[in-house]
Amino acid sequence: MPPEAFESYATGKTLYYGTEQGVYGAEQYLPGRRVIWAFLDEPCKRGIWYPVGDQVCFVYDTDPETHCWTFYRSGSGLRAHFQGDPDGAPLIEVGQSPDPLFCPGPDVGV
Repeated sequence: MPPEAFESYATGKTLYYGTEQGVYGAEQYLPGRRVIWAFLDEPCKRGIWYPVGDQVCFVYDTDPETHCWTFYRSGSGLRAHFQGDPDGAPLIEVGQSPDPLFCPGPDVGV
């Protein structure tokens, strides 16, 4: 899936990702390629995404390291493969919502 198609699909949604072991985390995709990510039961991290070739790369305020993913459409949503682990288990979209990501604590709201 090219980054432009990813942007069209994800912007304005909160997508929930999981693996075969269960739900992994969620990310809210905001206009202007801004994001809010949270692992389950952990604080939210704000960041941005940008295209690099066919990959979608993320940088978060709390982590200067770039995380690049290749996204694919599947019958039930998206599948994502991490650049540094192409043979690893993909993240799978397990749900989506138009509602903002819930960020308790000092990062309340959007």
